[in-house]
Amino acid sequence: MNVRVGVITFPGSLDDIDAARAVRRVGGEPVSLWHADADLKGVDAVIVPGGFSYGDYLRAGAIAKFAPVMGEVVRAAQGGMPVLGICNGFQVLCEAGLLPGALTRNIGLHFICRDTWLQVASNTSAWTTRYEDGADLLIPLKSGEGRYVASENVLDELEGDGRVVFRYRENLNGSMRDIAGVSSANGRVVGLMPHPEHATEALTGPSDDGLGLFYSALDAVLTV
Repeated sequence: MNVRVGVITFPGSLDDIDAARAVRRVGGEPVSLWHADADLKGVDAVIVPGGFSYGDYLRAGAIAKFAPVMGEVVRAAQGGMPVLGICNGFQVLCEAGLLPGALTRNIGLHFICRDTWLQVASNTSAWTTRYEDGADLLIPLKSGEGRYVASENVLDELEGDGRVVFRYRENLNGSMRDIAGVSSANGRVVGLMPHPEHATEALTGPSDDGLGLFYSALDAVLTV
């Protein structure tokens, strides 16, 4: 079976091409999805990539959640389709209600662009099964609004249910409880701030540690 993974492009998206390339590197078929089209083209999974969708006007992800394609993504996710939000995509998924919490300005109020170490806090989500629990990954981080925040009750629930997927080894942006990524209750939707699509080969990135997310998604589709 050829796994088709949709990659959304919004006005202001920057990393859609890189996400598509990552899908191709693991043997999947990337499918371009345009923000204005309410059509997922029969894909098996979706990636909401990084960038500055709609210029991040109002706040990051606030306008993108109203895009016609996102209505279809929400419906598909509710039906169990694997969905990954990277950086701005994580912000969009939070705004759309698919993931809890919000992403706010970095604690130092500066844009951060550097490679960072993550710990795999859960390998049971659809996007992390290829990793060993507790594994360390070197992944690029580039964001100005990457600080994950939520109420203490929500944070307790996320930790109690094993839905904290990634943690920062070095918390550069002030995210609460060092959280770098979380999942939905069923583990099919994942959002993270660092960019695994930029860590798919050591020649052009800091490592190939990001490949595991994309391999995991293909596994999730093929084993249903």
